[in-house]
Amino acid sequence: MRMHNADENCGIAQAALVLGDWWNVLVLREVARGHVRFDALAAEIGLSRKVLTERLGRLVAHGVLRRSLYQRRPVRHEYLLTDAGAALVPLLVAMQDWGDRWVLGDGSLTAAAAEDGAEHARVRALAGSRVPEDLLLPGVSGPEPVVAPDAAATVLFAYPGTGIDWGAIPGAAGCTLENRLFRDAWPDFLRAGVKVRGISTQLVHEQQEFARAEEIPYPLLSDADHRLAAALRLPSFRGADRLRHKRLILVVDAGRTVRHTLFPVTDIPHAVEESLRLATDCARTP
Repeated sequence: MRMHNADENCGIAQAALVLGDWWNVLVLREVARGHVRFDALAAEIGLSRKVLTERLGRLVAHGVLRRSLYQRRPVRHEYLLTDAGAALVPLLVAMQDWGDRWVLGDGSLTAAAAEDGAEHARVRALAGSRVPEDLLLPGVSGPEPVVAPDAAATVLFAYPGTGIDWGAIPGAAGCTLENRLFRDAWPDFLRAGVKVRGISTQLVHEQQEFARAEEIPYPLLSDADHRLAAALRLPSFRGADRLRHKRLILVVDAGRTVRHTLFPVTDIPHAVEESLRLATDCARTP
């Protein structure tokens, strides 16, 4: 790529040089989703082996991916994000948010979603997919697995954030109510062998203050680095100076497979009750 001399000191131009074209962006998107082996990448993106090999080589050369040997005969590698590559994940989520709002949507700022829209279709398509095994998120007690390893099922509920005046943003209010309802239903979840995880892009200390004040018994995990959002392509919106999760609920089985999705969540009490019912059935089904 030929660059003007003035671009040598421009961070935007230099970042564009690394990203190169839309195939590179899609490769990074898939690696962030947990598709780290060559055949999986080729299948998800639809690239020829020759072109994919070229793109992976360039991203490794630029230092955003690294090769990790997982098989010696024949030699095969996984492609993992470096620290520089992980730093691009929030950019990918921001691009998704922009595309959802301004290309696939009508430009409205909303924490809700149309049931016939692209975000709804993307969340619905999560059923049958797996949450990446090595995905840990910061919690009050340190990094924790998104899916509880000792549970028959896990309910993940993503929410915009507590203690925030959302003003006129449709669908954003109700996070404290949602947490209180999950808190009150917590004994029923435990009896069913189900664990609960509340996830937002708030910082750990913000979640800790809320959990202490509201006596929240389940972990609140921080996706401030957008790793879960990128892995599952979760819908988001920008509010209170940060990208926020739109409210949704996932029921995940012991094998980390998403069994049920609830989105958009408009009736919060009903959604909490429905997640308990679905998770209980999931825990009973081998």
